[in-house]
Amino acid sequence: MKLLLSLLLTLTVTSNVTAEESTLDIPLKDIDGKSTSLKAHKGKVMLVVNVASQCGLTRQYKQLQAVHSKYAKKGFTVLGFPCNQFGRQEPGSELEIKKF
Repeated sequence: MKLLLSLLLTLTVTSNVTAEESTLDIPLKDIDGKSTSLKAHKGKVMLVVNVASQCGLTRQYKQLQAVHSKYAKKGFTVLGFPCNQFGRQEPGSELEIKKF
């Protein structure tokens, strides 16, 4: 059991370093379809949020925008990733989501 625990702790510590380095390299597309990655925000504090316009928490969009606007000059950014996989709460196209 101790060996298993030691192995899990080692894997966890090792995977955290690897995940941190590789997460910034994951290719992404912005709302306009342009290629980007999290490297564009390197050095900033990032709040990564799963968003959906038809979710019961939609009112948080305004709050997220307010937080982003308030702290952007201090190196903080909010990154919203629309997702339709959870209850089909984001069925809109990129253009519809952007207008929302």
